[in-house]
Amino acid sequence: MQIATKGSFSRRRTLVTGGAGFLGSHLIDRLLDRGDEVLCVDNLFTGRKENLSHLANEPRFEFMRHDVCFPLFVEVDEIWNLACPASPIYYQHDPVQTTKTSVHGAINMLGLAKRLNCRIFQASTSEVYGDPAIHPQTEAYWGNVNPIGIRSCYDEGKRCAETLFFDYHRQHGLDIKVARIFNTYGPRMNAVDGRVVSNLIVQAIAGEPITIYGEGEQTRSFCYVDDLIAGFLALMESESGFTGPVNLGTPREFTIRELAEMVIEKTGSRSQLTFEPLPQDDPLQRKPDITLARERLGWEPEVKLEDGLDRTIAYFRNIMSSAAG
Repeated sequence: MQIATKGSFSRRRTLVTGGAGFLGSHLIDRLLDRGDEVLCVDNLFTGRKENLSHLANEPRFEFMRHDVCFPLFVEVDEIWNLACPASPIYYQHDPVQTTKTSVHGAINMLGLAKRLNCRIFQASTSEVYGDPAIHPQTEAYWGNVNPIGIRSCYDEGKRCAETLFFDYHRQHGLDIKVARIFNTYGPRMNAVDGRVVSNLIVQAIAGEPITIYGEGEQTRSFCYVDDLIAGFLALMESESGFTGPVNLGTPREFTIRELAEMVIEKTGSRSQLTFEPLPQDDPLQRKPDITLARERLGWEPEVKLEDGLDRTIAYFRNIMSSAAG
């Protein structure tokens, strides 16, 4: 449905599920910047209203508290499906609900897109590759996932969601876009959700021991949130028929120990490293091959980890000092 405004201009009405989360709130900012009307849907299990507080007086923004496990009856022009807990602490808290959110949520949003005949975006994840046996990971790799492990509620939930998206595309001709997101960081991360960048920064600022799992030799590639959202938009605006999946992440690899030492240096912290056992099924390596994103979207990340960490550390310093009074 196009929203009529003055003259002949029609404004796009956009639905973002999981819009009160870290990625969703940044996406909403960009959609509003381009002139959309945005309906944000979130059940606030992991999303936070604070991420949207700056939009309180924005007339083109609307918030609806709703769980995507239940059908949604709205009229929109495009759908961005980002709803699902994305950190182990939260998705393992209620693993059955996590799987339901990925699977039932996908079914409900795909059904809505089918009824409205509109384009729909799926925020998938590099976790579909599991603990990868090839490195770096290309979109053609089928993955190495433990289907009965403690992480499988998220990994297999997202894999099933991708299956549903591609079956709706093949069976119903639905216009889909699927992005596989690699580790992303930046302002508005939840300080207590257990993700490695936020964990390290919060512990370093507080002067607490910094927790490293295993020997810290496992690797990740860290993408700053602004770069990732630019990739989202490039994929969603790509030609019809180009479905993905597309890896979106930074092809620059760091060990967790290197990241921790960088955070300690940048915060000026006196924190010491402490070592805990490696969690079950925790991937030992994670690095995207972004050839497809470069060739088809003209996209690659621009923000260096050193610069992105400075911005993220400043954010956490601000919220931690505010919380301290």
